[in-house]
Amino acid sequence: MNEKVLPFLLSLFALIAACSGQANEAPPLEGARLGGAFTLTDQNGARVSDEAFDGKYRIVYFGFTYCPDVCPVDLQTIGQSMRMLEKEDAELAGRIQPIFITTDPERDTPAVMKQYVSAFHPRLVGLTGTPDEVAGVAKKHGVYFQKSEQEGSTEYQVDHSRIALLFGPKGEPIAILPHDKGAEAVAAELKRWVR
Repeated sequence: MNEKVLPFLLSLFALIAACSGQANEAPPLEGARLGGAFTLTDQNGARVSDEAFDGKYRIVYFGFTYCPDVCPVDLQTIGQSMRMLEKEDAELAGRIQPIFITTDPERDTPAVMKQYVSAFHPRLVGLTGTPDEVAGVAKKHGVYFQKSEQEGSTEYQVDHSRIALLFGPKGEPIAILPHDKGAEAVAAELKRWVR
């Protein structure tokens, strides 16, 4: 065999092995009991089920519109990562649906959600519902939340899990997105798993 061809072939086999390894890599949340069927109300007041997102990868983030600091930062990061992907690979970005589910359905009406989600990304869907509906969806997603009332005041905050989950086109859990590490890290993780 030609001495110049051998290094080329070895490099080619290494590249093929690396690519096939990544394609066959099991998602970190594969088999986890997260997610599931739900029906909530979107920011336009329409009833929406999980089936409306079939065929799309889903970024699911729970929070509330009155959140003073954490939720807006996290949603801004998710929105930035989506815009980055749209510039790099519009087709890939088009296969992803970002979803924000409130943990404060009493204040987060569809009208409030509509104004709020529009600030972060034009395709971000905001979902709300009755307290029981929201509690059920949060439980299925492994998300904790609890109203934290301030003594002597009618004002309250909502303590909640700070997590962004990536689900596949059939609603299967794939990964936790590193939104705390910035938009670049989220975009890299999306490129890793979205096919």
